[in-house]
Amino acid sequence: MPIVQQGALNTTALIVPDLYVQIVPPQSLLMNGVPTDVMGVVGTASWGPVGEPTIIGSMSDYAASFGPVMARKYDMGTQVATAVQQGAANFRCVRVTDGTDTAASLGVLGAITFTAMYTGSLGNRLSLTFSPGSAANSWRLTIAMPGLSPEIFDNITGTGLAFWTNLANAVNNGNGALRGPSQLVVAGGLGGTATPVAGVFLFASGNPGLDGATGVNAAMLVGSDALPRAGMYALRGQGCAIALLADADNSTQWSVQTQFGLSESVYMILTGPAGDTIANAVKVKAQAGIDSYAAKLMFGDWVYWFDQANAMTRLVSPQGFVAGRLANLSPEQSSLNKPLYGVIGTQKSGQPGGGTVTTYASADLAVLLGAGVDVIANPQPGGAYWGVRGGHNSSSNAAVNGDNYTRLTNYIAATLSAGMGQYVGRVVNATLFQNIRGTLLAFLNGLLAQGLLGSADGSLPFAVVCDASNNPASRTALGYVQADVQVRYQAINEKFIVNVQGGQTVQVSAQTVSVTN
Repeated sequence: MPIVQQGALNTTALIVPDLYVQIVPPQSLLMNGVPTDVMGVVGTASWGPVGEPTIIGSMSDYAASFGPVMARKYDMGTQVATAVQQGAANFRCVRVTDGTDTAASLGVLGAITFTAMYTGSLGNRLSLTFSPGSAANSWRLTIAMPGLSPEIFDNITGTGLAFWTNLANAVNNGNGALRGPSQLVVAGGLGGTATPVAGVFLFASGNPGLDGATGVNAAMLVGSDALPRAGMYALRGQGCAIALLADADNSTQWSVQTQFGLSESVYMILTGPAGDTIANAVKVKAQAGIDSYAAKLMFGDWVYWFDQANAMTRLVSPQGFVAGRLANLSPEQSSLNKPLYGVIGTQKSGQPGGGTVTTYASADLAVLLGAGVDVIANPQPGGAYWGVRGGHNSSSNAAVNGDNYTRLTNYIAATLSAGMGQYVGRVVNATLFQNIRGTLLAFLNGLLAQGLLGSADGSLPFAVVCDASNNPASRTALGYVQADVQVRYQAINEKFIVNVQGGQTVQVSAQTVSVTN
């Protein structure tokens, strides 16, 4: 009585009399949507791996992986911090350097050298403490860095060269089942035989670590697509819905970012240079040739923000605020009229109490938004708070220039890409068509039920065709199967018109108002 999976047995060629049980998997598969809150950030840092996407969920995660927020241009931590204030909590961070970064190192008693795990100035704050171990005639090494839990390597034994060899092995390979290799330093023997001495040894007194951030520019943040990928291209395949290159205000790099957004279904948040003018922003955008739903260009009216890590008010790029707010919205939503948090002023509006507070005139906004340039401003249509004033991407096509178009299109496309491949390799027949259509309809019905899709008149906002009408035998014989999907998105109320007719001669029609208790 064999039990087999469906398709593993030729049921038209059985000879032995028996009971044959086939396990039949569900024919109509279901798809779960891909995350839309994953935000990619590329920039500089004082610690951490270079060119490797790292998952970050909070500022404490960021500090452990990349060090503190640095008060300088192109700082990755600044963008993460401003995005976290908007509710973002799912990052893929990529550190970039100019190639001059070095790792801090320290020699101890001429017998062993310790090198920081990563390059950067944060390594200069490492310390080593030698003290008697828990066991008799043994030593304990404690490796510490401010803000992180110390690493303790206990009961290191031996004399002379053997001791330093045992210590290096413990640091590099782990010291028992509960103490793995160090995540802060790498140990290397110098061949010395000195006797260990109790005390504290500071990396600040050794060879300093350098961040390699001084010479970074926008082109370095874009990086290279050749393996191993660097900069922006390290975000390939990371599932990012939104991404930004910290403070990359060089317009010559906007088009490559837009192309990356198109190829990876990522909404790229761009920025103009600090202190830009409206006329220049419009001209430069036209010269850069970006006219695509894949990128959102923010006007170079940078934001005043209080940096708690450095206890100072700084002028920072608007990218993190906007990207963080979008990451904290469902994909059918627009950033228009949504409050931004942590903004205390902008270059145009000034800081509170500065006496230079101004707002954008309707003519200013018309020029910017008409050119595909968005801006952070106060007030908003809903009140006196900071927010994104347009909710537009950089496209000049009114049918596709909303944040909601970019995000919902990318979401649907990425979900189909992740889920519909299950049908490749199946036999082409009417059952396959039915199952493909069932999967697509189930997914779209889920979006409708959750409010991501809808219509003003209550009609069904999608249709799926996958049958013989769009899959003739001449195509299926060559291995092609086609599903045609139409989806109508919900529009965003951008221009709300209320008509008021008042006066002594107005004739008011009687209306019945129902009251529900």
